[in-house]
Amino acid sequence: MNRVLAHTGATYPILQAPMGWIARSALASAVSRAGGLGIIETSSGETENCQREIMAMRQTGLPFGVNLPIRFLKDDAMLRFVCESGVRFVTTSAGSPAKFVAPLQAAGIAVYHAVPTLEAALKCADAGVDGLVVEGSEGGGFKNPDEVSTLVLLQAIREKTDLPLIAAGGIVDGRGMAAAFALGAEAIQMGTRFVACAESPVHAHYKQAIVDASTTGTYMLNTKSSPCIRALKAPFTQTLHEAGLMGPDAFQGIQQVYFGGDMNAAPALAGQSAGLVHEVLTAQQIIEQTVAEFRSIAARLGQLAQQASFG
Repeated sequence: MNRVLAHTGATYPILQAPMGWIARSALASAVSRAGGLGIIETSSGETENCQREIMAMRQTGLPFGVNLPIRFLKDDAMLRFVCESGVRFVTTSAGSPAKFVAPLQAAGIAVYHAVPTLEAALKCADAGVDGLVVEGSEGGGFKNPDEVSTLVLLQAIREKTDLPLIAAGGIVDGRGMAAAFALGAEAIQMGTRFVACAESPVHAHYKQAIVDASTTGTYMLNTKSSPCIRALKAPFTQTLHEAGLMGPDAFQGIQQVYFGGDMNAAPALAGQSAGLVHEVLTAQQIIEQTVAEFRSIAARLGQLAQQASFG
């Protein structure tokens, strides 16, 4: 059996990324109801709100996961809550998972850590994680300034470990999913695609900005400092790009971007895959189309293999 499906309980190996403030029960439940796996974020730092969202997901009876961004957790309150709340799947990110793996696994939770490099993947494997989320530099949000694409990173990590891999970055459909599986992944994670879906809570301006973006429609910002991020091109982010550095106040207006539709209030996080998103669809449509396209491509490649042909 597909190991990611075994760990998550989802019908399809398609995960929704844990975007801060966005990845809450409204979006996560739509993804899980469609057969994927919704993930609840905790990177917003709103501990009580996130705990309520986790309990709301529990009440649906649907499979789901929680993300724990290690560097951004104020204390161990969220870790303890997750361990006691019946969650069965967690992704960790932004730091070393070494101290998190044992308590999470002791609570019966599968732990996958998000990694941007081969070196990080090997350290996480040594720490005992159950799997890895392989995040290529194409993806949106917080990035490693040493850019490695999903295409290269998946191959490098699969060459060195047999852990189950979830491919993230640059994937919006069945073509990307088929490519990821060919490189050794057992699941995909999509962020930008689900930001621009009907059930996403963000403002219509944000969704339309993703739809309107080209494949060169993002900047990698703050590459010489921390945090390094990928965001949509806009007058606000152009100023940051030209300055070369991003001040600590750059994200003060992030909720105005997400929920007010002011695309110049803060960096509007998105991946290069925005250039592959051409319309706002429901989570159900996204997942159904992705699965159908993946199966069509896999069938065609299977025929080529049987015929010992290149088409």
